[in-house]
Amino acid sequence: MIEKLQNQQTIIVSAHRGWKSAYPENTLLAFQRAMELGADMLEFDLRFSKDRVIMVIHDETVDRTTDGSGKVSDYTMEELKQLDAGGWFGKVYEGLKIPTLVELCELLAAYPHVLLNVEIKPSPDAKEVADTAVSILRERGILSNCVFTSFDAEVIAHLHDRYHCKTQGFPGELMFNYVDGPDGTLSKMWAVGISMKLLTPQLVQEYRERGILPWCYSPDDEQQVYYALGCGSSLMTVNNPLPAMQIRERMNQ
Repeated sequence: MIEKLQNQQTIIVSAHRGWKSAYPENTLLAFQRAMELGADMLEFDLRFSKDRVIMVIHDETVDRTTDGSGKVSDYTMEELKQLDAGGWFGKVYEGLKIPTLVELCELLAAYPHVLLNVEIKPSPDAKEVADTAVSILRERGILSNCVFTSFDAEVIAHLHDRYHCKTQGFPGELMFNYVDGPDGTLSKMWAVGISMKLLTPQLVQEYRERGILPWCYSPDDEQQVYYALGCGSSLMTVNNPLPAMQIRERMNQ
């Protein structure tokens, strides 16, 4: 299913950590609302808990997005589940929890056509996180819906070489363990994520000529969406899906 992105003729909307601008990021509610809105893809972040359960959370620590403090890897899954992952965003969201990857997969069962951008966060055990994630997603029958992302080039290479997964990397200056050369990191990348600060028509064309899909993040207003389109990048990872989706609707009329 993911191969359809190679021939994209319209805007593809990837919801960054769910509908991040309107709901607490990386919560089941944020993912549910993004899919109800009609997002084509969900982007989310994976890390291990202390007891090696894959949790959906961006930061290395729980400080910013929960009422707890300390590293995610210092908490067991059960302990992480005691934290409030919604109240920081607004009182109405108090009581939301950090989801596990398995819980997210259960939610996704009702949305079999939604694509997934699965980001493995850099860590000493990132390759093991990737292995476990591949196993869970394969067991659930949705591995073919996935592109795997990482800022760690060794993780990109691992997923490409071992599992033949579709991968998204980033411009080399933003990656860890980046390898130059014809057999280096670029040869392992199916797509590249380009920030709006770096996005230019020239950079998009450079990646296209290398056979790498040029995606962008995060065009969150109409001006940025039109700029991304003008550069030739139509898969957009967005915090606010509405501008891109509204422009797409107008384009398709």
